[in-house]
Amino acid sequence: MKGKTIPLILILGLAAGAAWGKEDVMNRARGIFKPIPAKAPAMKDNPANPARVELGRMLYFDPRLSASHLISCNTCHNVGLGGTDLLETSIGHGWQKGPRNSPTVLNAVYNIAQFWDGRAEDLAAQAKGPVQASVEMNNKPENLVATLKSIPGYIPIFKKSFPGEADPVTFDNVAKAIEVFEATLVTPDAPFDKYLKGNRKALSAAEEQGLTLFLDKGCVACHSGINVGGTGYFPFGVKEDPGPEIRPVDDTGRYKVTSTAADKYVFRSPSLRNVAITMPYFHSGKVWNLNDAVKIMGSAQLGIKITDDDAAKITSFLTTLTGKQPKVMHPVLPPNSDTTPRPVTN
Repeated sequence: MKGKTIPLILILGLAAGAAWGKEDVMNRARGIFKPIPAKAPAMKDNPANPARVELGRMLYFDPRLSASHLISCNTCHNVGLGGTDLLETSIGHGWQKGPRNSPTVLNAVYNIAQFWDGRAEDLAAQAKGPVQASVEMNNKPENLVATLKSIPGYIPIFKKSFPGEADPVTFDNVAKAIEVFEATLVTPDAPFDKYLKGNRKALSAAEEQGLTLFLDKGCVACHSGINVGGTGYFPFGVKEDPGPEIRPVDDTGRYKVTSTAADKYVFRSPSLRNVAITMPYFHSGKVWNLNDAVKIMGSAQLGIKITDDDAAKITSFLTTLTGKQPKVMHPVLPPNSDTTPRPVTN
């Protein structure tokens, strides 16, 4: 107000109110989310040792896990691309197109279960699925084991990874080795992690406003915890059917696992960690723009129209979930022998 002096107590009051507002948002966030730890968590009934982690890294990048010797775990879960393949749905054996978008492997260890429908209880169980899926690696456990046993360089590594076992080259041990390696693929030190640890400057004003909207509008009902999601199963289309283009009619989600009517179009909520770099979105992979995905979730899940301004702020907050990406060197893999089964390409 021109020509008038604003009382000091009012200035101090406004400043205190702003400070308390920031404090409240941070405290609310701390009660709902947790920072990603820098160290990989221990796996139940699968203790990690350096040899086992290294074996898992080798197997993760080895395309000979597939019948064609062309497709590795890294093909669809590329650690250099946010743990995904940046495709609508992945391309598998014989150039077949898979039915669902490939979820990121980064921080997957913190999910309640694996796959969009949660059919694998852990990373080891998940590792076995693509190997045997005809649309993915199209292999058989016995053929994979025969292939690995025919590669002389793998035998001593399996023995070192699973000491005391008479025959350590097994399908179960392949999955266990991949599991302990994948558990190391975490992305700590995102701006949001620093914010949760008490650094208020880690988020800009717009990003903190986006966080407030994320909390206030109810996004945290499905996206909470250390992974900002991945903690439970929820219907896709709670308030409004997102449409057959985004939610294909023939993909009934968890219903295919449980055969329970209430599980139709129910999916495991995805983690939003690194979501800004893991497009496209949803199990169908039909939405490429994160801003659009935010608006769709508002209408489909919350029954509200999210304005352009609010969507931009929420999207701004979501970019703060991009953490330090793991730097993984591609291993030098042991060569075939004359007895190694030949690739199958048809």
